[in-house]
Amino acid sequence: MALKVELKPGERIILGECVITNSDQRARLLIEGETPILREKDILTAETADTPAKRIYLAVQLMYTSKDARAYHEIYFKLVSDVLKAAPSTWPLIESVNNHILAGEMYKALKEAKKLIAYERELVDHALHRNGEPSGAPHARSA
Repeated sequence: MALKVELKPGERIILGECVITNSDQRARLLIEGETPILREKDILTAETADTPAKRIYLAVQLMYTSKDARAYHEIYFKLVSDVLKAAPSTWPLIESVNNHILAGEMYKALKEAKKLIAYERELVDHALHRNGEPSGAPHARSA
């Protein structure tokens, strides 16, 4: 069964190790076969991976789109180690990401990594609120 993807004008999609950018008109693609696919809204770049959880997501994204996922394991596990030291409460989410990686379910690992990003945002918001900053106030980015 083919995957149906509709792209807005100018929207990008990763198909395997290629980035495809749509022209100035809406396009509908039918994609058959087994290859990694990511829509633009799910793609992080080195520039947009500006928090520890986002860097973990980026490492998983690179594993997902690469022909050799193991090439990114070392960086992934270093990032995970750093996050666990700073926020041990992230363990259940990280464990889930790890389990999907070990099972070769890279897309599911990405979905779990998105949950980690949301949880990180909650932790930061909670810390800011506890320190008296308004919840929506701009603040320094996490390292």
